[in-house]
Amino acid sequence: MTPIRLLLVDDDPLVRAGLSFMMGGADDLEIVGEAADGSEVEALVDRTRPDVVLMDIRMPTVDGLAATERLRGRKDAPQVIVLTTFHADEQVLRALRAGAAGFVLKDTPPAEILDAVRRVAAGDPVLSPTVTRQLMAHAAGTSADTRRTSARTRVATLNDREREVAVAVGQGRSNAEIATELFMSIATVKTHVSRILAKLDLNNRVQIALLTYDAGLLEEDGH
Repeated sequence: MTPIRLLLVDDDPLVRAGLSFMMGGADDLEIVGEAADGSEVEALVDRTRPDVVLMDIRMPTVDGLAATERLRGRKDAPQVIVLTTFHADEQVLRALRAGAAGFVLKDTPPAEILDAVRRVAAGDPVLSPTVTRQLMAHAAGTSADTRRTSARTRVATLNDREREVAVAVGQGRSNAEIATELFMSIATVKTHVSRILAKLDLNNRVQIALLTYDAGLLEEDGH
């Protein structure tokens, strides 16, 4: 089995050393590089070709948010997991909007961080709908109305079936659960998800969940 290639990005050398120590022993994972600032990330990605980047948010020159936006705008971009000390942080939300596949807290047990890396490498977001909604509530602010109008305009481009699938994704349903709930095959669900991502110019299921929340679709469905 080909190991998951992981790049560590954090301005604290002790944090990098700790992450490297606790994750370096996993047989299915290879740490291919380390960076101390977001400004170093793109060159390192070009050189090391990681599958997943574990990215700190707060760094001195280029922060994790800007680095994530730059990475996710590239073709064949690696998946990004945001590292943070706070679970209700507007910058985490912005990183997720930029295309991060999820986030982990820095005090998360090592086994859970490893699991997060494995899940993201396999295409699963590391973020529960409950936590998404906590972040949304924390960061609602004065731009909420503008965000809702914009989100509703984008969602209006979906057909009825795609909208149903998008809402189910926002509710945290797996492909198998969506297939059962909406009476379709898993392959059909995957096709709908791919079309939704393409139509809305999104990177992953986390962004679908955030957009359905912004549009008020989860509230309408009683979630």
